[in-house]
Amino acid sequence: MQALRVETLSSDLSGTALVDMAAPTRREGEVLVQVHAASLNFPDLLMTRGDYQFKPDAPFTSGLEMAGEVLEADETSGFAPGDKVIGGNKTGAFAEIVSIPARGLSPLPKGMSFAQGAAMGAAYSTAYTGLVELGRLQPGQWVCVHGASGGVGLAAVDLAKTMGAKVIATSGVESKLARISAIASPDACILAEGRFREAVSDITGSKLCDIVFDPVGGDVFDESTRCVAFGGQLQVVGFTSGRIADIATNIPLIKGFSVVGLRAGEYARRFPERGKAISSAIAKLAEDKRITPAIDRTLPLSKWREGFEAMSSRELVGKVVFEPGS
Repeated sequence: MQALRVETLSSDLSGTALVDMAAPTRREGEVLVQVHAASLNFPDLLMTRGDYQFKPDAPFTSGLEMAGEVLEADETSGFAPGDKVIGGNKTGAFAEIVSIPARGLSPLPKGMSFAQGAAMGAAYSTAYTGLVELGRLQPGQWVCVHGASGGVGLAAVDLAKTMGAKVIATSGVESKLARISAIASPDACILAEGRFREAVSDITGSKLCDIVFDPVGGDVFDESTRCVAFGGQLQVVGFTSGRIADIATNIPLIKGFSVVGLRAGEYARRFPERGKAISSAIAKLAEDKRITPAIDRTLPLSKWREGFEAMSSRELVGKVVFEPGS
């Protein structure tokens, strides 16, 4: 089979290549899956450089999440050959066949394509864990979503709107604002540049935001401390800007807000029953067509470099989905 392997860590993808290798052998407790679609996430790019907090030893097969069809499974796994599934692991999804622990899989929501299923998992799990599980989002609250052109950001905008919130979506690229508005229909869409607190205040009628969802970090995080309402949450989702910000603790003390770290995968591992409940809630929303993953482009796995480079250069509005074997 073909798989995308990170042979050596590098800053320019020179250590990553599509290779022919033996298909995996299923071990007890695992499910063998024919991959039909696998989506690209920012951690996948970071792991090629060794810049993510999870640092697998090279060589390894890249890819966090996928959708496909079960080939083999234990009778006790809850899955059978022919079942359509979504899920993944920290690595391994960018391959024609994967073997994944049964706990890392769930049924493909009815009515969803493999590409949509592959694009939904990590993004909506992160959005739901942050906004609903940790943020206790209520209808009518104001939510500011940074990095709203990315898969996670668009999922957060989509979910927040579905839950009845009022949403300000931001991007660091002005040309993306119209595309974000067309795809996700936030209440407002602004450029996250300089002192954007004034724009947030004007939009919310000086109420500011109950939740700020921040996958960007850096200067955006710094300014976001001025955008959180008293009693609100500033959620730390990631650092796509490349800079991990600092905060003086007197700021949340005086303004009465919380800084909350968000790692949806780790949350689900530590609290498996809550993780199952979150997955079920997302699946129900998808089956009811209340949420829709945004896909920027679908590519054969042979064009993996195009997808990675588009993510690196911040061209994307939505997810890249690879189709192994096509």
